[in-house]
Amino acid sequence: MTVLIVTGTDTGVGKTVVTAALAAAASGSVAVMKPAQTGVTADEPGDLQDVQRLTGLTDLHEGIRLLDPLAPTTAGRRQGLALPPVDTHAKAVDDLAAERDLVLVEGAGGLLVGLDEDGHDLADLAALLTVPFAFVVVCRSGLGTLNHTGLTVEALRTRGLPIAGLVIGSWPDEPDLAEQCNADDLPATTGVPVLGRVPAGAGQLDRDVFRSEAANWFTGAITARLTSTDTL
Repeated sequence: MTVLIVTGTDTGVGKTVVTAALAAAASGSVAVMKPAQTGVTADEPGDLQDVQRLTGLTDLHEGIRLLDPLAPTTAGRRQGLALPPVDTHAKAVDDLAAERDLVLVEGAGGLLVGLDEDGHDLADLAALLTVPFAFVVVCRSGLGTLNHTGLTVEALRTRGLPIAGLVIGSWPDEPDLAEQCNADDLPATTGVPVLGRVPAGAGQLDRDVFRSEAANWFTGAITARLTSTDTL
């Protein structure tokens, strides 16, 4: 039983595509959970529908859906909608993990974005889990990523939460000097390995191509674990 929690250094860094790629690279039974989806109507496709489009996976679970493209706590307040407490989400993850080889949990925005009315965040959710878990931090490739990634890693370490590694969410075909240097400096600066680089535009690939290529975007260390029945 393994849970990987996919968080990001910011919004729009590629968490959903990375989540889909991890799911495509994994073997065995895989479920994906999104505790809070914001910025979509009841009939619009959200992040989980993107995961399904890219992977074909149907074991998908959404905690709550909110209209405004804001932090869940803010969107819920504006909509007058009570948000589930994070312990409800944690119980749902535990229950999923009891019957799957891998559960991927995609956060909303960054690590410390509030998920319930008391302001509890993804880190608080993780601390309530009773099954083995680790965080995957999705980061940008360009300038600013060393600071943003370092802050997220520091926040996780301060809370005693395990980190599997970093994934660059959108790696360009022709990286500039800063991007090339950042690929080397990220592990040196944070003390956390870079587990992979997802190519820019991967979210627009055909499903069959996405599924066949996904494992190549990650290092052998993480793909070996994704295809193993052992916990991370």
